[in-house]
Amino acid sequence: MAIKQELEKKEKWTCLHDKHVSLGATMVEFGGFDMPLLYQNAGIAPEHYAVREKVGLFDVSHMGEVTVKGKDAERYVNHIFTNDVTGMPTGKILYGMMCYENGGTVDDLLVYKMGENDFFLVINASNIDKDWAWMLQNADGFDIDLQNRSDFYGQIAIQGPESEDVTERVLGIACKEMVFYTCKTVGDVIISRTGYTGEDGFEIYGPHDFIRDCWDKLIAAGVQACGLGCRDTLRFEVGLPLYGDELSEDITPIMAGLGMFVKLDKAEFIGKEVLAKQKAEGPAKKLVGIELFDKAIPRHGYTVLNMEGEPIGEVTTGYHALSTDKSVCMALIDAQYAKLDTEVQIQIRKKVFPGKVVKKQFYNKNYKK
Repeated sequence: MAIKQELEKKEKWTCLHDKHVSLGATMVEFGGFDMPLLYQNAGIAPEHYAVREKVGLFDVSHMGEVTVKGKDAERYVNHIFTNDVTGMPTGKILYGMMCYENGGTVDDLLVYKMGENDFFLVINASNIDKDWAWMLQNADGFDIDLQNRSDFYGQIAIQGPESEDVTERVLGIACKEMVFYTCKTVGDVIISRTGYTGEDGFEIYGPHDFIRDCWDKLIAAGVQACGLGCRDTLRFEVGLPLYGDELSEDITPIMAGLGMFVKLDKAEFIGKEVLAKQKAEGPAKKLVGIELFDKAIPRHGYTVLNMEGEPIGEVTTGYHALSTDKSVCMALIDAQYAKLDTEVQIQIRKKVFPGKVVKKQFYNKNYKK
């Protein structure tokens, strides 16, 4: 097995860091990177609504990228990935998880099929080192060329109803023919119709200079720069998980309600036995949506109680949802309370607020199928 590791960053700055500073962004640490939280003095809302109603631009260069090529590339990816890449057509993208033997989640990721025996894996920024070590640990016996390309690629996300028009008109990238979860390449640039907001959009991967040039063109054209703040509110409203909140080494894909991305008819993959048992018997805990009857805001880690006041779980993410004007959260709770409309309570500081179990998707997704 041939292995190549790109030079490690000396500083955890993306290739667009100076662009954020020049725009006056509020910067925060995320996944070891200095990242923009928001650009607006008015808070997150203007950026959130720009994506829901028009178009927004995100720096996602902190994400990690790993390439898998060679004779056993497909077999290897299937070994570490819960979804099934067997016979996957070139240009297709699949979502899924890498799991430990006990079913806990190493990370959730996207797998791009770039060509025969050629895959491109996109992993979470906070997990790059852990994921890379896991991939190496499980690569023995596979004839593959495995490379960590996280330092080579910059990445931007163009998201919102006007993203197709902006991508074609401002960047000159033909994308109308692309459907959701597909990709294409132009030289060493990858364009995919994907995103993390629940809106139509594109993610563009390329060398740092190219990504910087794209950013400048989009900002000059009046596209709203968006930070991690609204990235979280947008993904939360449509029920998309965040690793560390809705998925973790202690939260399996089955517990998180992501069983459709766990293909148990595959011959094997790491964690299959435990996940098959959970899927058949049902997990002890389930991830649910909860809507509060009051305007209080449930936050990560707050305790969920049954109507007798007994603890039954914890909030994973909670907000006053901007697009629906409701106080909602996702929470991991005992499975017996996970049925829709079950009444529960949430401990918020010294008070208890009543609510009910609802669907995790609080706002309808708007993808181009």
